[in-house]
Amino acid sequence: MTSPDPLAPRLPSPLQEAGDDRFGRRGLGLLFKRDDLIHPDLIGNKWRKLVPNIAAARGRALVTFGGAYSNHLRATAAAGRLLGLPTTGVVRGQELADRPLNPSLARCAADGMRLHFVDRSTYRRKSEPDTLAGILRAAGAEGAYVVPEGGSNAEAVRGCRALGAELRGHADTVAVACGTGGTLAGLAAGLSAGRRALGIPVLKGGFLEADVLALQERAFGVRSGTWSLDDRFHCGGYARTTPELERFARDFEQRHGLPVERLYVAKLLYGLVTLAEEGAFARGTTIAAVVTGRPFPDAPVVTS
Repeated sequence: MTSPDPLAPRLPSPLQEAGDDRFGRRGLGLLFKRDDLIHPDLIGNKWRKLVPNIAAARGRALVTFGGAYSNHLRATAAAGRLLGLPTTGVVRGQELADRPLNPSLARCAADGMRLHFVDRSTYRRKSEPDTLAGILRAAGAEGAYVVPEGGSNAEAVRGCRALGAELRGHADTVAVACGTGGTLAGLAAGLSAGRRALGIPVLKGGFLEADVLALQERAFGVRSGTWSLDDRFHCGGYARTTPELERFARDFEQRHGLPVERLYVAKLLYGLVTLAEEGAFARGTTIAAVVTGRPFPDAPVVTS
């Protein structure tokens, strides 16, 4: 008798109608694509991006990258625990090495991940071959399979194409919060012709369009699907929020009974409400908001 697959997902993820007068009075429909319910430990797009990389690793140890509150690091550590694979997390910020682990990194360590801290200058150069080789040597992870920051590479993009396919016939516009852009790149490729994907970046900088295009070209050879980005809703950058966004998230939770993760999902939903109020969507449009995560205990709230 075979053992159950510890990474077995709930797919397709549930699609829920959301009655919201801020959309309804403008003739818009709102749906929640509950990717946060795919798997209890590899939540949302983390499952869609990590599982193809785990398959490509073929049983090798995993090494990946992230900041102090990285959802991706926690998901990789959880996958390692569930599969019995060694994992190493390269963490941005050498100064963190001498501090007590925050709840996010403590969860990674509890799941068996070895944490290796690097200074921020080195971290920014991690995609350079010589720098990467030096990081892997220092981390004792030279033979490991490298998963990039956020899990976004060609394997992940092809994995996220199924998200778009699951939404065919259900929505005209599908919106998702973006960190490294891999989910948007795959989602857009999977949608039906005539449907579009909208990305809401949670980092400032305006660099993501080039990154999404590069990911699609590596995964599919060409730009694929109809997609765009709106850079106005990052609230100052990753892990940053504002009192207005916090009030919005609490109100949204009360309206819909939906736990709103603050670093990504709150910014996505705030952006959609703002765009609806601006008249950005034609009457009769059905919008699907991809819920890519759920709140993590003691996640940071950095106001700006």
